[in-house]
Amino acid sequence: MSPRRNRIDKPEDRGSGAPMGSSLRRVEEYRGEDWVVQTVAGTAGRHYRCPGCDQEIPPGVGHVVAWPEHGGVDDRRHWHRACWGARERRGSNVLRGRGAPKY
Repeated sequence: MSPRRNRIDKPEDRGSGAPMGSSLRRVEEYRGEDWVVQTVAGTAGRHYRCPGCDQEIPPGVGHVVAWPEHGGVDDRRHWHRACWGARERRGSNVLRGRGAPKY
């Protein structure tokens, strides 16, 4: 009897540019321009505010980070996955209450 193999050999595809560790980066169109969209696991210890629903994304929740293709670090926005998927069906203005924080 031969010993059991514990490892599965997987071919590494580094040329496609899609898999990046635990995230997946792609380009999608939004508001007439190309946006870079990256799925993240949400392991950072920070709270983010989703521009789609104006609700917090707590630490540990997987979400999407999107920014204009020609934008910089300051243009990144953290979205719930469902909110990013419904971005074209939502209104463009999200109104906050008077006491709501502006982050």
